[in-house]
Amino acid sequence: MRRYKAQIKQSISEAINKRSVTDVDSGESVSIPTDDISEPMFHQGRGGLRHRVHPGNDHFIQNDRIERPQSGGGGGSGSGQGQASQDGEGQDEFVFQISKDEYLDLLFEDLALPNLKKNQHRQLNEYKTHRAGFTSNGVPANISVVRSLQNSLARRTAMTAGKRRELHALEAELETISNSEPAQLLEEERLRREIAELRAKIERVPFIDTFDLRYKNYEKRPEPSSQAVMFCLMDVSGSMDQATKDMAKRFYILLYLFLSRTYKNVEVVYIRHHTQAKEVDEHEFFYSQETGGTIVSSALKLMDEVVKERYDPDSGISMRRKRQTVITGPTTHRCAMRFWRKNCCR
Repeated sequence: MRRYKAQIKQSISEAINKRSVTDVDSGESVSIPTDDISEPMFHQGRGGLRHRVHPGNDHFIQNDRIERPQSGGGGGSGSGQGQASQDGEGQDEFVFQISKDEYLDLLFEDLALPNLKKNQHRQLNEYKTHRAGFTSNGVPANISVVRSLQNSLARRTAMTAGKRRELHALEAELETISNSEPAQLLEEERLRREIAELRAKIERVPFIDTFDLRYKNYEKRPEPSSQAVMFCLMDVSGSMDQATKDMAKRFYILLYLFLSRTYKNVEVVYIRHHTQAKEVDEHEFFYSQETGGTIVSSALKLMDEVVKERYDPDSGISMRRKRQTVITGPTTHRCAMRFWRKNCCR
């Protein structure tokens, strides 16, 4: 790709005019003419004078002048994308697909953006870590001492409850026999052996076991989704040529990329203006031939009307204005953006 970088960048520049501003989640098909990918090689030039006779020649002798053959007209011209050939054979353009990240790299490189900006647009969705109960597996740093001791106490109580009841009964029986007359030595000896065995069984129950260990569990939860609306305002007076409009489109793509990474839902409103402002779709915004004078206030008034009608932050309890920003792009166009955050958990 480094060898054909210039051709790829040219193809990307042409593809931008065909793409929508919001179409940034896919790669791009890049086509390179076959003439640009041919391998270089050395060969005899068509011009100059040659004073030699090739072996096997029986028509010419030295110093004979040979007329240069005229270019043939055998190549056809069809409706396909390939180039016609003089000998009836040819090749189509070389077409391949580049990924989304490669497309953004080439797009932003034309704009001379710093690497920090390019990497910022590729950031993943942010998640926040929250406590989510306990788990039986984990690292020692996350162990919950209190919950582990509670489990240990519950396990030891469950495993020794029956033996302790039996032990209390044998101890009470031993005390009764010891206070009785006449003495029953054999019975006392038997009870003492059983009591010793029960105490040994109870002591063999471990104080804490791996089964008792509990670890603090954490899980990543997505942040509450936000919504934003971007207003694109452009002057369509005589000072706006097609090259400036293409630059404006790249500027809007950059802004949309940033917003789409920060907000889940982004709406785009296009307003073009000369002496009068009008809300239009994307195609008319960039390619309409309508022109006139320059009155920016008409576009700002229309934008304010659209905000009050469709995106008024004070119209609902769940809508809250975050901030208002006006960003100026190229000198002949302006882009006004307003952001609203929708917080459903208020």
